[in-house]
Amino acid sequence: MEFRRINHLPPYVLGVINELKMNARRDGVDVIDFGFGNPDLPSPDIAVQKLIEAAQKGHNHRYSASRGIPRLRQAAAELYQRRFGVDLDPDTEVIQAIGAKEGFTHLMWVLLQPGDAALVPAPSYPIHIWGPIFAGAAIREVPLAEGDQFIVNLERSWEYSWPKPRTLVISFPHNPTTVCVDLEFFAKVVDFARRRDLIVVHDNAYAELGFDGYEPPSILQVPGAKDCCVELYSMTKSFSMAGWRVAFLMGNSEVVAALGKLKSYLDYGTFQPIQIAATVTLNEATEQPSQARAIYENRRNVLCDGLNRIGWNIERPKGTMFAWAPIPEPYAHMGSVEFASYLVREAGVATSPGEGFGPGGEGHVRFALIENEQRTHQAMRNLRKALPELS
Repeated sequence: MEFRRINHLPPYVLGVINELKMNARRDGVDVIDFGFGNPDLPSPDIAVQKLIEAAQKGHNHRYSASRGIPRLRQAAAELYQRRFGVDLDPDTEVIQAIGAKEGFTHLMWVLLQPGDAALVPAPSYPIHIWGPIFAGAAIREVPLAEGDQFIVNLERSWEYSWPKPRTLVISFPHNPTTVCVDLEFFAKVVDFARRRDLIVVHDNAYAELGFDGYEPPSILQVPGAKDCCVELYSMTKSFSMAGWRVAFLMGNSEVVAALGKLKSYLDYGTFQPIQIAATVTLNEATEQPSQARAIYENRRNVLCDGLNRIGWNIERPKGTMFAWAPIPEPYAHMGSVEFASYLVREAGVATSPGEGFGPGGEGHVRFALIENEQRTHQAMRNLRKALPELS
C-alpha cells in the first residue's frame, strides 16, 4: 500500500535511541534518560483539582470551542501583558491550540502550499523542519549562529532562494542548540521580515526557562511586530503540563483568524475541563514558571559541572531544558547516532543524537534536563567509566 505523504519521511532518529533504551530496560538495565524532553515535574495542584471539579459536570463533556473558550484566551492575553508588557485582543489575536506541535503544523497548512518555501534554522526541532514539508513546501536552511551572524545567514539564504520564501520559522531559546537572543535581535528579524514581506512564526516554547538572570523576550515586544509575526506559547514547560496539550498562537490577527478557520474544519477544541483548569492555572498559579525554572537551572548546573569534571567540556546554557554537547574529540569519528547508541549500551545513559535535528546537528548529542540531581550524579559516574579516553 502506498502512503505518498509519508513515503519519503525518514525514520525518526530520536526513536532509534528510544528503542535501544526500552530494550535495555527490558533486559534489566537501569537507563538514565536524558533523551526525550518530556517534563517530569508534576502539574500544579490547582490544575489537577480544577480538572476533577470541571470533569464532574456533565455539561462540560460536550464539544467545546476550537478557538478556545473566551476566558482561556483572556487569561493567555493577561499572561502576555504581565510577562512581556504585550497587549493582545483575546478575540482576534489569541487562539488556543491542542499543543504547540498541532498548532504549528496546522499553521503551516495555512501559510504554505506546494511551490512555496520556508526559511528554517539548521539544526532545528524536527517539526520545524517537517511542518513546512507536510504542507507541500520546500525548506531553505539558515545555518544557526549567534546574534548578527544569524541575520547575515538569513540574508544570504533569502538571496539565494527561489521561489522566495513566504515564512520564517524561528524558536529562541533554541532547541536543540540552546542559543538565546535579546530583544534587539528580534527587532532585526522583524525589520528583515517587513522588508521581505515574510510572516515570522516564533515558537516560544521556553519562554520561562532563562537562567542566570536571563529572561527570554517575546518577539511581540518589538513595536510593529504584530504586522508580520505570530508566536506560539505553550503551558508544557512553563506550567509542567505536557500531557494536557494546551498552547496558544498569538499575534497577527489575520494569521490567527486563518488558523481559526482551518481548525473549525479539523477539531472541536480541547476537552473543556482541561481548558477550564488551564484558565485557572494561568490566573492563579503565577509562581509555577519561576519554581520550574529554579529546578531546571539547578539540574543544568549539576549536569554541566559533572560533564566538565569528567573531561567532557560544555558551557552552561542560558535557557531551555536542554544541554547541547559536542561529541568529545576522541569519539567524534562515531557520529551522533553511533555515539548516542554507544552511551546507552556502555553507560546506561540515553541522549538524543544531533543528526535527528537536521543539517547542522551532526557532531552533537542533546541532554534533556529531566533527571533529578541524584540520577544525574550517577550518570556522570557511568559516563566516566564508559568514556576512558576523556582527559
